[in-house]
Amino acid sequence: MNFNSESNIVLVVDDVPENLAVLHDALDESGYTVLVANNGETALIRAAEAQPHIILLDAIMPGMNGFDTCRHLKANLATRHIPVVFMTGLTEAEHVVAAFDAGGNDYVTKPLRTSEVLARIASHMQTARLMDQARTALDAFGNAVIAMTPRDGKVVWQTPLARTLMQGYMADAELPAWLHATQLAHSQGQSHPPLTLARSGRRLIFSAAEFSENEQWMIVLREESDTAQIEKLMATFKLTQRESEVLNWVIKGKTNRDIGDILGTSPRTINKHLEHVFVKLGVETRTSAASVAMAKMDRS
Repeated sequence: MNFNSESNIVLVVDDVPENLAVLHDALDESGYTVLVANNGETALIRAAEAQPHIILLDAIMPGMNGFDTCRHLKANLATRHIPVVFMTGLTEAEHVVAAFDAGGNDYVTKPLRTSEVLARIASHMQTARLMDQARTALDAFGNAVIAMTPRDGKVVWQTPLARTLMQGYMADAELPAWLHATQLAHSQGQSHPPLTLARSGRRLIFSAAEFSENEQWMIVLREESDTAQIEKLMATFKLTQRESEVLNWVIKGKTNRDIGDILGTSPRTINKHLEHVFVKLGVETRTSAASVAMAKMDRS
């Protein structure tokens, strides 16, 4: 089946045929394209294939219940961005908490009131549509951006460039802890430094761009490499390659002895290169050289 990405697709998951029929008719009359599933396993398949804009999910079903179904949906990068609204006759607080712990976005109680269900769907559909537009724009302009949910530290969606950059950096091990620390600092009115992951002369830097207490956080990715930085310093300040290499390590806070060990030469030779760097940058100290270089790099 070919699903039109512009249509408003709702997947209804319930093991009771009468409930499916009632919801199908109400949603169909309201202009939605309705898909149905009568168990969790089928729901996972249809959600991945059809990419519905929202899922109405019965909490209590035989076999895989709604909570487990939701966990599977949120564990899959292809479906975790889809809003899930639980349908349940269980009003006890622990079941409501369980729905949100499983990754649900909202819930409605049975017996269902059609007007309430339609209002909840319209609200979540609008939010999902705005997120789709944002993802499309970011993809079109080649931005490296991911969205994460702070409550569980999971990547909800990512642009193609972000996916490519993250390959090989083992980001899954450090991203959740960094996001938690960033959220804690933000809640206290403080800033938190970006996350930097290094791999063989290259660095991937994650910076939080948009904050939300409960919804998705936008994270911007930027990759840097020593080779690119050195070439940029050479072009910007008319330095030799060796002078650029020395300045690159000065920016990183290395001493002359450290730089000598890295480049395989003596601290005295490093000092000579550094004197030439001072002249070309019009400065007199290491700190000033690093400051001027970083300011220029940030603007270019």
